[in-house]
Amino acid sequence: MKPLLLIDVDGPLNPYGALADPEAPYGYARHLMRPSLWTRTRPEALPVLLNPDHGAELRALSGLYELVWATTWEDDANEWIGPVLGLPELPYIAWPETHGWAPRGTLWKTQYVLEYAKGRPFAWVDDEITSYDREWVDQQHLAAALLLYVDPRTGLTRPDFDTLDEWAAAL
Repeated sequence: MKPLLLIDVDGPLNPYGALADPEAPYGYARHLMRPSLWTRTRPEALPVLLNPDHGAELRALSGLYELVWATTWEDDANEWIGPVLGLPELPYIAWPETHGWAPRGTLWKTQYVLEYAKGRPFAWVDDEITSYDREWVDQQHLAAALLLYVDPRTGLTRPDFDTLDEWAAAL
């Protein structure tokens, strides 16, 4: 069984930290999207930066991983993000609660990531991973895990994809 690759949207795929720049970073295009979580509280569309090359990179990694959305976009990632990147419909983590209580200083997602993984090896890309999350996963998860922090100003980069490839190949 392949390890999971748990993919956050905002930060890794959508470098929202670069949205204030007048020009999109090299390789990225601006999109206006209306995911359901966003439109519940705002009438305007959400600006998103996406790099279509990331779709090819993720499709290549699908030979090593089972790809899963690990984002507050949940199934909306299949409607809005996947088609732009050329990704097939992916399973997603349905969060029981967002931005709620989390154990020992971890990100609110971390406890649910472990529940979803159910002891399987996984790599997780997110812009909010900290040392607390790594420590918690090391203590609570018996299988191999790679928690890869992605800078929300740059999104996933070539070295990140290389790290994911090398980690899975070494399992």
